[in-house]
Amino acid sequence: MIESYKILENGYHPFLIRDGWQVAQLNYMPEQDMDNINRLDIHHLTDEVFILLQGNAVLISATIQTGTVTFELTLMEPGITYNVPQGTWHNIAMTEGCQTIIVEKSNTHVSDFEHFELSEVQIKELRNKVSPLLDVVDRMN
Repeated sequence: MIESYKILENGYHPFLIRDGWQVAQLNYMPEQDMDNINRLDIHHLTDEVFILLQGNAVLISATIQTGTVTFELTLMEPGITYNVPQGTWHNIAMTEGCQTIIVEKSNTHVSDFEHFELSEVQIKELRNKVSPLLDVVDRMN
């Protein structure tokens, strides 16, 4: 009667999809490494919930006004539920071995997303802000 799931492969894996909602697991993949993040995403129809299972991750949120990006960073802690409200630009920087759970409306990854490509200057600014947070956590572990 009870279903259980364990996903060890890297990448994004929607695994529990029901009427109107889904649970996915996002395990570290190179695209989520801070050195490779070059855009932000937005969902217009759903909030997106993140829960850190293991490893190190920084949730990146941003406001964009006339091309100017203002970043807000949250160093994730295991077991804490983080909600990214609909209409919020975001991404997640992860280190190797990181695993997160994502809860959102079903098919969000198929049809409810838009991307904002960051400029080289914005990418550099983001790296300069995120990398020290991840470095501190790495030194503590």
